[in-house]
Order: sequence, then C-alpha cells, then structure tokens
Amino acid sequence: MKIEVLYVPGCPNCEPAVERVRKTLLEEAAQGEIRLVAINSQAEANALLFPGSPTIRVNGNDVEAQPGPTPSLACRLYANRSGLPSEEMLRAAISAAKRKE
Repeated sequence: MKIEVLYVPGCPNCEPAVERVRKTLLEEAAQGEIRLVAINSQAEANALLFPGSPTIRVNGNDVEAQPGPTPSLACRLYANRSGLPSEEMLRAAISAAKRKE
C-alpha cells in the first residue's frame, strides 16, 4: 500500500497527520509505505490537484471522497471541520486499499 502525505512546508498538521496514518495502519494490521511530498509552489499544487495541506492519498486516492475544488497552497479543512481527516475516514481508505491487494 502506498500512502502519500502531501503538505506545504511549515504546515502544523503534517506531523499529526502522519502519526494518525501510522496509528491507523497499526490498528488495521496493514503494511504501507508513507511518503511525504512537499508542495512548494502553486504550479506544483495545480499539477497534483492539491486541495490543501495536509492531503493524504492511499494508492493515489484522496482519503476524502470530495476534496476541495481548487488546488491551493492553503491549509486544508476536512469534512469533520478539522485540519486532519478523521480516524474513521483513514480507516475506511486503508481498509478499502487492503481489500484490493
């Protein structure tokens, strides 16, 4: 399983997002490589359809079905009104990827 955490350098939610992913992988008994991807320019944000920092993708799929509409170097706000995806959202994405392996 390939997990990417896309972030803007200095994002205060990046490390908590990585920790939440690690915790969820352990709870789901799943193996996954976590790769950090720094987004340094609006051009990179546009090219990667980056909806904000942090964005977590499991096997290329955003953990939130409908991320923000416009690529941006801003902070991301998830459906739970937080800068981090919920543990349930991560669990669902990891479980779905695990079933496909």
